[in-house]
Amino acid sequence: MSVNRSLITPTANPLLEQALREKLGRRGETVGSLGELEPLAVRLGLIQNTLKPRFRTPQIVMFAADHGLAVDGIGMPGRPSTARLVGSLLSSQLPVAVFARIQGLELSVVDCGVAEPVAPHARLLARKIAHGTRSARATMAMSLDQAHAAIRAGMEIADSLPGNAIACAGVGVGSQESAALVLSRLGGTELRDLLYAGPSMTPEDLQHLLNVLQGAQLRHKDAADPVEALAAFGGFEMAMMVGVMLVAGSKRHLIVVDGVPACAALMVASRIAPAVTDYCVYCRSHGHQGLDRTLALFQASALLELGMESTDGTGATLAWPLIRSAAALLTEVAEGEDPGPSRPTPIPTLSGLGTL
Repeated sequence: MSVNRSLITPTANPLLEQALREKLGRRGETVGSLGELEPLAVRLGLIQNTLKPRFRTPQIVMFAADHGLAVDGIGMPGRPSTARLVGSLLSSQLPVAVFARIQGLELSVVDCGVAEPVAPHARLLARKIAHGTRSARATMAMSLDQAHAAIRAGMEIADSLPGNAIACAGVGVGSQESAALVLSRLGGTELRDLLYAGPSMTPEDLQHLLNVLQGAQLRHKDAADPVEALAAFGGFEMAMMVGVMLVAGSKRHLIVVDGVPACAALMVASRIAPAVTDYCVYCRSHGHQGLDRTLALFQASALLELGMESTDGTGATLAWPLIRSAAALLTEVAEGEDPGPSRPTPIPTLSGLGTL
């Protein structure tokens, strides 16, 4: 990979963290505690390496692709095709697109590998690797060359987009199931735990999914390397998100991760550069119980739990005001307060103390 793990710096900085907590503590003396907003504010300060984190031109990018596993009858009956979903996103017919607009998030949709043609649009990034992946039950979902090409395309997208915050979500028929395969292999988690949606899922539907996906697991039982596992199980949208996350982490940008496919991409990225998770916060757009298990792999919880059943990315748009508010605890100076520095004062060394 062209992004070496050393290019993503861990956010750990004890001096800065202490200064951030003290700054919030001083505010708390007059305004009281703001609960979970405070550790989020500290995280944002550490990500940007400053006492005054600020966001500019935030992005939400929806990565769309089809998966060969769909030929085995996986996915929700009556679900729209991936191409139709992309059209709905681009024409603002879905809540995620509307919420992005009113929250000031710039929405882009990436055609990573949609099976059908997608009409050009100002917000569409055409990066199609192929017209969908192959079935992981029969062969590798994508070749290693395709996987690397998709990761590079994601890197180029992250390099080209403005701003210092990006929310990522993956959509497409078969995306959730392919992501479960990747997470099960790299996270050492039982596939059943990642697939079970909750009481609304019938035992028959769960068993069908297990039969299909366990066949893919067995065929690729030796795929342990992160990129090999990604190539074996798919898909193009996950691979591009890997590239985006690696570049975003290397630039100290905030990464908002929404949904199982985005988490699968993060799992691959974290195997390449472990410190990338330092730059992530997590959101959810539906109550699928498999997502509970997925978030547990990162010892994380979603910023908001609203009981939605919506398109991945919706939760990120609704959580964005929360993220901005957490940063405002550190950047929006109260009237009459000394604006103060954007970096903590270094601890003096013995050589700087003079003669005692």
